[in-house]
Amino acid sequence: MGNDPEALEDRFHPAPTWLEKSCMAVCAISIIAMGLIVISEIVTRNLFGFSFEVSEELGGYIIVGISFLSLPVCQVYRSYHHVQFVQARLSPRMQALSHILFDVLSLLFCLILLWQLTRYAMSSYQSGDQAPTPLGTPLWIPATTMPLGVLAASVSLLRSLIGNCRRFRANRA
Repeated sequence: MGNDPEALEDRFHPAPTWLEKSCMAVCAISIIAMGLIVISEIVTRNLFGFSFEVSEELGGYIIVGISFLSLPVCQVYRSYHHVQFVQARLSPRMQALSHILFDVLSLLFCLILLWQLTRYAMSSYQSGDQAPTPLGTPLWIPATTMPLGVLAASVSLLRSLIGNCRRFRANRA
């Protein structure tokens, strides 16, 4: 297969699994739902002079969900920015090592964030906090999407880390 860095990355980078595909499906459905909410709000306001007064609240919850649930999707589809001008100057083995370092640091950050977001969601549930809006949404419901997204991202990062370790070992020269 040669030492082409792109080919090696393709060979060892994890393919999307049911986890990332499920997150992507939830994000797609959420975008459609948000579009329908906005369109219905526009139609009712302009044609009937009436507002449901929940579109901003629901839109905010949907944006939070999409933001966190899209993390693992972006990881497996390599949608994050890379510092190409640095990577291009590194050997394939050092590129793999830099990806390992990035994956380890990102995974550590995600695990700390997972811990804190889980504490926040549990605290919201235990306290019975509700949004001070007409919907009165229990805040643990939208808060739960944050640790779920970070947990899924952590799993995807762990899979990337394993792939990059294999890539690093394969580049012994």
